[in-house]
Amino acid sequence: MARILAARNIAPAAVAALVDEPEPFSPLDALSAGMPPRYQAAVADHPQVLAWVREVAVAAVAPSRGARRQVTTGPSLLMAGVVGAGKTHQAYGAVRLLVQSGVGVRWRATTAADLYADLRPRPGVDNERELAAVSRCPLLIIDDLGAARATEWTEEITYRLINRRYNHMLPTLITTNLRISDLRAYLGDRVASRLAQMTTRVEFEQVDRRRHSPAA
Repeated sequence: MARILAARNIAPAAVAALVDEPEPFSPLDALSAGMPPRYQAAVADHPQVLAWVREVAVAAVAPSRGARRQVTTGPSLLMAGVVGAGKTHQAYGAVRLLVQSGVGVRWRATTAADLYADLRPRPGVDNERELAAVSRCPLLIIDDLGAARATEWTEEITYRLINRRYNHMLPTLITTNLRISDLRAYLGDRVASRLAQMTTRVEFEQVDRRRHSPAA
């Protein structure tokens, strides 16, 4: 290529200047790339969810002067409503809105059923290390709490996870199809007590929006 360019009296730098600069990859682009396609354009608009975003953004701190503020501690939300009410959409939209507001977020999202599956003891997997990683994540979405079959083991895992996040005041977005009044029977007193103190409870309209919207 260099010989061809020299023969035509074309400077390599001139060719390089013609190459399109890559589009800048924004923090929101990076965040959306890690989300399920259905929720990559999710928009949070529920008043209590928007209030939560503001509180978490205010609590964010910069690790050093001039660095981007990061989510460290903050309040949590417990979003309850029927299947398809839009709870998961609002949760992902809330994370997107945090990033749009200029706050850095290290986050994870899982369904309760997937969480239990990942943490079940099996050869070659350090389940305690995985539980610790989920427990310490600065922002966690736990979707469909109460959808998996309740056992003594799932109750214990849920307690250990929620207790660690409660103690460290780590913001957690929890969705459930159960009525809030039914959560205590499913989760046990220890978990229900901590959730009552660490979360703002949001009751969603009892309407299945999936019948009307593909992204609810």
